[in-house]
Amino acid sequence: MVIYLAGEVDEEVRLDDMTPRQIVTELDKHVVGQRNAKRAVAIALRNRIRRQKLPPEMAVDVMPKNIIMIGSTGVGKTEIARRLARMSDSPFLKVEASKFTEVGYVGRDVESMIRDLTEIAVDMTRQEKIDEVAEKAELNVEERILDILLPPPRSSTSLYDFDSPTTDEPPAGAESATGDEQFQRSRDKFRTQLRSGKLDNRLVEIEVREKNFPVIELAGPQGIEEMGINMKDMLGNMFQGRSKRRKMRVDEAMEYLMQEEEERLIDMDQVARAAIERVESSGMIFLDEIDKIAGRESGHGPDVSREGVQRDILPIVEGTTVNTRYGMVRTDHILFVAAGAFHVAKPSDLIPELQGRFPIRVELDSLTVDDFKRILTEPKNALIKQYQAMMETEGVTLEFTDDAIDAIANFAARVNEQTENIGARRLQTIMEKLLEEISFEGPDLEPKNQRINAAYVDGMLLETVKDQDLSRYIL
Repeated sequence: MVIYLAGEVDEEVRLDDMTPRQIVTELDKHVVGQRNAKRAVAIALRNRIRRQKLPPEMAVDVMPKNIIMIGSTGVGKTEIARRLARMSDSPFLKVEASKFTEVGYVGRDVESMIRDLTEIAVDMTRQEKIDEVAEKAELNVEERILDILLPPPRSSTSLYDFDSPTTDEPPAGAESATGDEQFQRSRDKFRTQLRSGKLDNRLVEIEVREKNFPVIELAGPQGIEEMGINMKDMLGNMFQGRSKRRKMRVDEAMEYLMQEEEERLIDMDQVARAAIERVESSGMIFLDEIDKIAGRESGHGPDVSREGVQRDILPIVEGTTVNTRYGMVRTDHILFVAAGAFHVAKPSDLIPELQGRFPIRVELDSLTVDDFKRILTEPKNALIKQYQAMMETEGVTLEFTDDAIDAIANFAARVNEQTENIGARRLQTIMEKLLEEISFEGPDLEPKNQRINAAYVDGMLLETVKDQDLSRYIL
């Protein structure tokens, strides 16, 4: 069920063109089983795409179909939501509902989830802009380094700033032209050496700006961001720091200048506007452990705080405006996916107003032995494939027989039954224990080809699993 970082969505298929059935097929590559949950999130994602194609006056009234996933830990709730966000290239934030408390108690303000999501969107958008200007920034940096290594003659102009056309004319005369040609040949030679890395170790002197911004802390639960104050904007260049010249290697200088060029070429105001729009139209928040805050007003005890947290979360899910350092963010069309085991509490223990904001509810199945077998082998970067690839880096080849995979799956299911059921995460602990000796020996291991069969699995795990008290701590 929980399968780790694998390949992304097929680039040939645009998400806008994917039907819910195709979205489920894509999720199947990474997450085993849980068809009902996949269908629910596929429909929610497709509805978001449908909404974006509606006329603006109708789209504004179409609310996202928020989802509650009910299932024990390790069955794939988080992974399904995370994969969905990756497929849609949406800003995604996972947050535990239990870490929020009512205003006035110790804990984080619920609005911080929107600020964190906005930061993620800004980082995503900024990286996309960096990719767009990377080629131009690289050329600019190259010219700046060449200007340092081979300063242009007074009659020539630096090629550095491609945005500004030069008005300088080279001086007339054959001698001057010949000098310029020689300089250009030398510069091209340096350029070739620079691109091949032959000049990386040469020292150059560049101007760097020291960052000298003071740390200012404000007392109070909300702090500086919630007050909507950006001290750098207020104080302008007062704390920009002074420039000084430093010697560094060419490769280090290029890295420093590359960051400087990216900052120069990217309009952060435009990035912030695009990020806010991205959050408002396609942001996704995964509210985990929502069952931990389920509780009704009882007049005293923890239920008071739990209901208070629910009432604080309610306006965020309903739709409100949150002040962030990048501007005001409306939460009306952010998709919320809540999840919880609901072993003790029930979804109906949530306050009615919050229940009404999560119209779709899906129950995830507990994992069986067959599910564990599929998790070990089927997904793109399944657990066994990960361990094989890691040991391959040290020249060790791991071969798992079919009966070994059966034994691992059976051990995982048995330990989950005997102790706490942590779902597919149990496979991680089983595999670590199973391969402990091989991982420790690493490159010193002989022979280099290791065959893992059922007998080897039994030998490594049987005693540990038999001792139930010990297995609580080891597996």
